Amino acid sequence: MSAGTENRAPGVALLLPGQGAQHPRMAAGLYGHEAVFTAAMDEAFALLGDDGRRIRAEWLAHTPSDAFDDVTVAQPLLYAVDHALGRTVLSWGGRPVALLGHSVGELAAATLAGVVAFEDGIRLMRDRVRQFAGTPAGGMLAVAASPEEIDGRLDGDVHLAAVNARRQLLLAGERAALDRAAAVLREQGIACRDARARQAFHTPIVRGAVEASMADWLATPLRRPRLPVYSAHTRGVLTDEDALDHRFWARQPAETVYFAPALDRLLADHDCLLVETGPGNSLTALARRHPAVARGRSAVVPLLPEGPGEAARDRVATAAAKERVLALRHEVPS
Repeated sequence: MSAGTENRAPGVALLLPGQGAQHPRMAAGLYGHEAVFTAAMDEAFALLGDDGRRIRAEWLAHTPSDAFDDVTVAQPLLYAVDHALGRTVLSWGGRPVALLGHSVGELAAATLAGVVAFEDGIRLMRDRVRQFAGTPAGGMLAVAASPEEIDGRLDGDVHLAAVNARRQLLLAGERAALDRAAAVLREQGIACRDARARQAFHTPIVRGAVEASMADWLATPLRRPRLPVYSAHTRGVLTDEDALDHRFWARQPAETVYFAPALDRLLADHDCLLVETGPGNSLTALARRHPAVARGRSAVVPLLPEGPGEAARDRVATAAAKERVLALRHEVPS
Protein backbone atom coordinates (compact mmCIF):
# COMPACT_ATOMS: atom_id res chain seq x y z
CA MET A 1 0.00 0.00 0.00
CA SER A 2 1.45 3.31 -1.03
CA ALA A 3 1.12 6.48 0.97
CA GLY A 4 -1.74 8.75 -0.02
CA THR A 5 -1.27 11.52 -2.51
CA GLU A 6 -1.96 14.01 0.27
CA ASN A 7 0.73 12.57 2.60
CA ARG A 8 -1.93 11.07 4.84
CA ALA A 9 -0.48 8.47 7.21
CA PRO A 10 -2.00 5.04 6.55
CA GLY A 11 -4.26 3.60 9.22
CA VAL A 12 -6.48 0.59 9.81
CA ALA A 13 -10.24 0.52 9.21
CA LEU A 14 -12.49 -2.37 10.20
CA LEU A 15 -15.25 -3.69 7.91
CA LEU A 16 -17.93 -5.70 9.74
CA PRO A 17 -20.28 -7.85 7.62
CA GLY A 18 -23.93 -8.61 8.24
CA GLN A 19 -26.72 -11.02 7.26
CA GLY A 20 -25.67 -13.36 4.46
CA ALA A 21 -22.02 -13.56 5.53
CA GLN A 22 -22.69 -16.32 8.06
CA HIS A 23 -21.55 -19.88 7.48
CA PRO A 24 -21.17 -22.98 9.68
CA ARG A 25 -18.34 -22.75 12.23
CA MET A 26 -17.42 -19.24 11.15
CA ALA A 27 -14.28 -18.23 13.08
CA ALA A 28 -14.61 -21.37 15.24
CA GLY A 29 -10.96 -22.18 14.57
CA LEU A 30 -10.06 -19.24 16.82
CA TYR A 31 -12.23 -20.49 19.70
CA GLY A 32 -10.01 -21.82 22.45
CA HIS A 33 -6.88 -20.48 20.68
CA GLU A 34 -7.30 -16.69 20.63
CA ALA A 35 -7.89 -15.55 24.21
CA VAL A 36 -9.67 -12.27 23.47
CA PHE A 37 -11.94 -13.88 20.87
CA THR A 38 -12.76 -16.83 23.13
CA ALA A 39 -13.58 -14.61 26.12
CA ALA A 40 -15.83 -12.36 24.02
CA MET A 41 -17.74 -15.32 22.55
CA ASP A 42 -18.18 -16.95 25.96
CA GLU A 43 -19.48 -13.64 27.30
CA ALA A 44 -22.00 -13.48 24.45
CA PHE A 45 -23.26 -17.02 25.05
CA ALA A 46 -23.59 -16.37 28.78
CA LEU A 47 -25.57 -13.17 28.16
CA LEU A 48 -27.83 -15.04 25.72
CA GLY A 49 -28.86 -17.44 28.50
CA ASP A 50 -30.75 -20.53 27.33
CA ASP A 51 -30.59 -19.19 23.76
CA GLY A 52 -26.81 -19.07 24.12
CA ARG A 53 -26.48 -22.83 24.51
CA ARG A 54 -28.62 -23.42 21.44
CA ILE A 55 -26.80 -20.82 19.33
CA ARG A 56 -23.37 -22.08 20.45
CA ALA A 57 -24.35 -25.62 19.42
CA GLU A 58 -25.51 -24.37 16.01
CA TRP A 59 -22.27 -22.40 15.59
CA LEU A 60 -19.96 -25.31 16.37
CA ALA A 61 -21.92 -27.94 14.43
CA HIS A 62 -20.31 -29.09 11.19
CA THR A 63 -23.85 -29.45 9.79
CA PRO A 64 -26.16 -27.00 11.58
CA SER A 65 -29.94 -27.14 11.41
CA ASP A 66 -32.10 -25.37 8.83
CA ALA A 67 -32.52 -22.56 11.39
CA PHE A 68 -28.89 -21.46 10.95
CA ASP A 69 -29.75 -18.74 8.39
CA ASP A 70 -32.85 -17.63 10.30
CA VAL A 71 -32.94 -14.48 12.42
CA THR A 72 -33.09 -16.68 15.53
CA VAL A 73 -29.50 -17.85 14.97
CA ALA A 74 -27.82 -15.75 12.29
CA GLN A 75 -28.40 -12.29 13.78
CA PRO A 76 -27.17 -12.84 17.36
CA LEU A 77 -24.33 -15.05 16.14
CA LEU A 78 -23.13 -12.56 13.52
CA TYR A 79 -23.26 -9.77 16.07
CA ALA A 80 -21.26 -11.85 18.57
CA VAL A 81 -18.64 -13.00 16.03
CA ASP A 82 -18.17 -9.52 14.51
CA HIS A 83 -17.79 -8.04 18.00
CA ALA A 84 -15.38 -10.75 19.18
CA LEU A 85 -13.22 -10.40 16.07
CA GLY A 86 -13.26 -6.62 16.42
CA ARG A 87 -12.15 -6.92 20.04
CA THR A 88 -9.35 -9.20 18.87
CA VAL A 89 -8.05 -6.66 16.35
CA LEU A 90 -8.32 -3.83 18.87
CA SER A 91 -6.26 -5.89 21.33
CA TRP A 92 -3.33 -5.73 18.89
CA GLY A 93 -2.98 -2.06 19.78
CA GLY A 94 -3.46 1.16 17.87
CA ARG A 95 -6.61 3.12 17.15
CA PRO A 96 -8.60 2.37 13.97
CA VAL A 97 -9.23 5.36 11.73
CA ALA A 98 -12.73 4.04 11.02
CA LEU A 99 -15.29 1.30 11.57
CA LEU A 100 -17.84 0.48 8.87
CA GLY A 101 -20.50 -2.18 9.32
CA HIS A 102 -23.03 -3.74 6.97
CA SER A 103 -26.52 -4.40 8.39
CA VAL A 104 -26.09 -5.95 11.87
CA GLY A 105 -22.38 -5.24 11.41
CA GLU A 106 -23.18 -1.54 11.98
CA LEU A 107 -24.51 -2.38 15.44
CA ALA A 108 -21.31 -4.35 16.10
CA ALA A 109 -19.29 -1.33 14.96
CA ALA A 110 -21.29 0.92 17.26
CA THR A 111 -20.63 -1.46 20.14
CA LEU A 112 -16.88 -1.47 19.50
CA ALA A 113 -17.02 2.34 19.38
CA GLY A 114 -18.78 2.49 22.76
CA VAL A 115 -22.18 3.74 21.54
CA VAL A 116 -23.97 0.61 22.79
CA ALA A 117 -22.72 -1.52 25.67
CA PHE A 118 -22.17 -5.14 24.65
CA GLU A 119 -24.63 -6.48 27.23
CA ASP A 120 -27.26 -4.11 25.85
CA GLY A 121 -26.43 -5.18 22.29
CA ILE A 122 -26.97 -8.83 23.22
CA ARG A 123 -30.26 -7.97 24.93
CA LEU A 124 -31.37 -6.17 21.77
CA MET A 125 -30.39 -9.23 19.71
CA ARG A 126 -32.52 -11.43 21.99
CA ASP A 127 -35.40 -9.01 21.53
CA ARG A 128 -34.83 -8.98 17.75
CA VAL A 129 -35.14 -12.75 17.63
CA ARG A 130 -38.53 -12.50 19.33
CA GLN A 131 -39.79 -9.57 17.26
CA PHE A 132 -38.56 -10.56 13.80
CA ALA A 133 -39.13 -14.32 13.90
CA GLY A 134 -42.81 -13.77 13.16
CA THR A 135 -42.31 -11.57 10.09
CA PRO A 136 -43.46 -13.00 6.73
CA ALA A 137 -41.21 -15.70 5.29
CA GLY A 138 -38.88 -14.04 2.82
CA GLY A 139 -35.32 -13.72 1.71
CA MET A 140 -32.71 -11.69 -0.09
CA LEU A 141 -31.36 -11.80 -3.64
CA ALA A 142 -27.86 -10.73 -4.68
CA VAL A 143 -28.04 -9.01 -8.08
CA ALA A 144 -25.22 -7.97 -10.43
CA ALA A 145 -26.74 -4.66 -11.53
CA SER A 146 -26.97 -1.00 -10.61
CA PRO A 147 -30.15 0.52 -9.12
CA GLU A 148 -30.76 2.25 -12.46
CA GLU A 149 -30.63 -1.07 -14.34
CA ILE A 150 -33.41 -2.62 -12.28
CA ASP A 151 -35.54 0.51 -11.97
CA GLY A 152 -39.02 -0.20 -13.30
CA ARG A 153 -38.36 -3.89 -13.92
CA LEU A 154 -39.70 -5.20 -10.61
CA ASP A 155 -43.08 -5.05 -8.92
CA GLY A 156 -43.68 -3.24 -5.66
CA ASP A 157 -43.36 -6.41 -3.57
CA VAL A 158 -39.58 -6.52 -4.05
CA HIS A 159 -37.43 -3.83 -2.45
CA LEU A 160 -33.89 -2.49 -2.69
CA ALA A 161 -32.28 -3.78 0.51
CA ALA A 162 -28.64 -2.83 -0.06
CA VAL A 163 -26.32 -1.06 -2.48
CA ASN A 164 -23.04 -2.88 -1.97
CA ALA A 165 -21.06 -1.73 -5.02
CA ARG A 166 -21.64 0.11 -8.27
CA ARG A 167 -23.20 -3.00 -9.80
CA GLN A 168 -23.88 -5.18 -6.78
CA LEU A 169 -27.26 -4.99 -5.06
CA LEU A 170 -29.33 -6.90 -2.57
CA LEU A 171 -33.06 -7.13 -3.16
CA ALA A 172 -35.46 -8.46 -0.55
CA GLY A 173 -39.07 -9.47 -0.31
CA GLU A 174 -41.43 -12.29 0.54
CA ARG A 175 -40.39 -15.59 -0.97
CA ALA A 176 -42.87 -15.84 -3.85
CA ALA A 177 -42.26 -12.25 -4.98
CA LEU A 178 -38.51 -12.73 -4.79
CA ASP A 179 -38.69 -15.89 -6.90
CA ARG A 180 -40.69 -14.01 -9.55
CA ALA A 181 -38.13 -11.21 -9.54
CA ALA A 182 -35.26 -13.68 -9.97
CA ALA A 183 -36.98 -15.24 -12.98
CA VAL A 184 -37.55 -11.82 -14.60
CA LEU A 185 -33.95 -10.73 -14.05
CA ARG A 186 -32.49 -13.95 -15.42
CA GLU A 187 -34.70 -13.72 -18.51
CA GLN A 188 -33.19 -10.26 -19.09
CA GLY A 189 -29.63 -11.54 -18.70
CA ILE A 190 -29.02 -10.10 -15.22
CA ALA A 191 -27.18 -12.51 -12.93
CA CYS A 192 -28.64 -13.07 -9.47
CA ARG A 193 -28.50 -15.61 -6.66
CA ASP A 194 -30.14 -16.17 -3.31
CA ALA A 195 -28.39 -14.72 -0.28
CA ARG A 196 -28.40 -16.56 3.04
CA ALA A 197 -31.43 -15.00 4.73
CA ARG A 198 -34.93 -16.15 5.67
CA GLN A 199 -36.38 -12.72 6.47
CA ALA A 200 -36.84 -9.70 4.19
CA PHE A 201 -34.50 -7.42 6.12
CA HIS A 202 -34.08 -3.79 5.06
CA THR A 203 -37.57 -3.54 3.57
CA PRO A 204 -40.95 -2.18 4.69
CA ILE A 205 -42.03 -5.81 5.24
CA VAL A 206 -40.34 -5.80 8.67
CA ARG A 207 -41.58 -2.38 9.80
CA GLY A 208 -44.03 -3.97 12.23
CA ALA A 209 -41.16 -5.72 13.97
CA VAL A 210 -39.20 -2.44 13.98
CA GLU A 211 -42.08 -0.68 15.72
CA ALA A 212 -42.27 -3.52 18.24
CA SER A 213 -38.55 -3.06 18.97
CA MET A 214 -38.83 0.67 19.66
CA ALA A 215 -39.55 0.32 23.39
CA ASP A 216 -36.47 -1.88 23.83
CA TRP A 217 -34.32 0.67 22.05
CA LEU A 218 -35.74 3.58 24.03
CA ALA A 219 -34.70 1.76 27.22
CA THR A 220 -31.10 1.38 25.97
CA PRO A 221 -28.43 3.89 27.10
CA LEU A 222 -26.56 5.40 24.15
CA ARG A 223 -23.19 7.19 24.23
CA ARG A 224 -21.14 9.30 21.87
CA PRO A 225 -18.75 7.17 19.78
CA ARG A 226 -15.17 6.86 21.02
CA LEU A 227 -14.01 5.70 17.57
CA PRO A 228 -15.02 7.04 14.15
CA VAL A 229 -17.93 5.06 12.72
CA TYR A 230 -19.06 5.37 9.11
CA SER A 231 -22.75 4.64 8.73
CA ALA A 232 -24.17 2.72 5.79
CA HIS A 233 -27.48 4.45 6.50
CA THR A 234 -26.35 8.08 6.42
CA ARG A 235 -23.54 7.26 3.92
CA GLY A 236 -21.02 9.19 5.99
CA VAL A 237 -19.47 9.64 9.41
CA LEU A 238 -21.82 8.82 12.27
CA THR A 239 -22.65 12.06 14.04
CA ASP A 240 -23.20 12.38 17.78
CA GLU A 241 -26.80 13.34 17.03
CA ASP A 242 -27.47 10.07 15.16
CA ALA A 243 -25.45 7.99 17.61
CA LEU A 244 -27.67 9.20 20.46
CA ASP A 245 -30.92 8.80 18.50
CA HIS A 246 -32.73 5.60 19.55
CA ARG A 247 -35.01 5.74 16.51
CA PHE A 248 -32.02 5.94 14.16
CA TRP A 249 -30.88 2.53 15.40
CA ALA A 250 -34.32 0.96 15.76
CA ARG A 251 -35.28 1.78 12.15
CA GLN A 252 -32.18 0.30 10.53
CA PRO A 253 -33.49 -3.26 9.92
CA ALA A 254 -36.26 -1.81 7.72
CA GLU A 255 -34.11 0.65 5.74
CA THR A 256 -31.79 0.27 2.76
CA VAL A 257 -28.10 -0.29 3.47
CA TYR A 258 -25.87 2.03 1.42
CA PHE A 259 -22.56 0.28 1.98
CA ALA A 260 -20.97 1.42 -1.30
CA PRO A 261 -21.44 5.18 -0.71
CA ALA A 262 -20.23 4.81 2.88
CA LEU A 263 -17.09 3.00 1.68
CA ASP A 264 -16.57 5.71 -0.94
CA ARG A 265 -16.63 8.33 1.80
CA LEU A 266 -14.31 6.36 4.09
CA LEU A 267 -11.71 5.87 1.33
CA ALA A 268 -11.99 9.52 0.29
CA ASP A 269 -11.18 10.49 3.87
CA HIS A 270 -8.48 7.90 4.59
CA ASP A 271 -5.75 5.90 2.88
CA CYS A 272 -5.87 2.74 4.93
CA LEU A 273 -5.65 -1.00 5.34
CA LEU A 274 -9.21 -2.27 5.40
CA VAL A 275 -9.57 -5.36 7.57
CA GLU A 276 -12.70 -7.46 7.12
CA THR A 277 -13.47 -8.25 10.74
CA GLY A 278 -16.11 -10.93 10.32
CA PRO A 279 -16.87 -14.23 8.59
CA GLY A 280 -16.16 -14.72 4.91
CA ASN A 281 -14.65 -12.40 2.35
CA SER A 282 -17.74 -10.66 0.96
CA LEU A 283 -16.72 -7.14 1.97
CA THR A 284 -13.11 -7.85 0.99
CA ALA A 285 -14.29 -8.74 -2.52
CA LEU A 286 -16.28 -5.48 -2.73
CA ALA A 287 -13.37 -3.39 -1.44
CA ARG A 288 -10.86 -4.94 -3.86
CA ARG A 289 -12.85 -3.51 -6.75
CA HIS A 290 -12.87 -0.01 -5.29
CA PRO A 291 -10.68 2.43 -7.27
CA ALA A 292 -8.74 3.50 -4.16
CA VAL A 293 -7.72 -0.12 -3.53
CA ALA A 294 -7.20 -0.99 -7.19
CA ARG A 295 -4.81 1.97 -7.54
CA GLY A 296 -2.87 1.05 -4.40
CA ARG A 297 -3.82 4.02 -2.25
CA SER A 298 -5.50 1.64 0.16
CA ALA A 299 -5.45 -2.12 0.66
CA VAL A 300 -7.72 -4.79 2.10
CA VAL A 301 -7.15 -8.04 3.99
CA PRO A 302 -9.71 -10.51 5.38
CA LEU A 303 -9.31 -11.72 8.94
CA LEU A 304 -10.71 -15.14 7.99
CA PRO A 305 -10.70 -17.43 4.94
CA GLU A 306 -13.69 -17.70 2.65
CA GLY A 307 -16.32 -20.20 3.77
CA PRO A 308 -16.15 -23.28 5.99
CA GLY A 309 -13.01 -25.38 6.14
CA GLU A 310 -10.37 -26.76 8.45
CA ALA A 311 -10.16 -24.92 11.77
CA ALA A 312 -6.44 -24.25 11.31
CA ARG A 313 -7.23 -22.07 8.28
CA ASP A 314 -8.86 -19.52 10.58
CA ARG A 315 -5.71 -19.24 12.67
CA VAL A 316 -3.42 -18.97 9.64
CA ALA A 317 -5.54 -16.22 8.06
CA THR A 318 -5.81 -14.27 11.32
CA ALA A 319 -2.06 -14.50 11.91
CA ALA A 320 -1.41 -13.17 8.39
CA ALA A 321 -3.84 -10.28 8.93
CA LYS A 322 -2.24 -9.47 12.28
CA GLU A 323 1.18 -9.32 10.62
CA ARG A 324 -0.18 -6.83 8.06
CA VAL A 325 -1.76 -4.68 10.79
CA LEU A 326 1.35 -4.63 12.98
CA ALA A 327 3.64 -3.93 10.00
CA LEU A 328 1.53 -0.90 9.12
CA ARG A 329 2.64 0.84 12.31
CA HIS A 330 6.16 1.04 10.91
CA GLU A 331 5.15 2.56 7.59
CA VAL A 332 6.12 6.20 7.20
CA PRO A 333 4.31 8.32 4.58
CA SER A 334 6.57 9.73 1.89
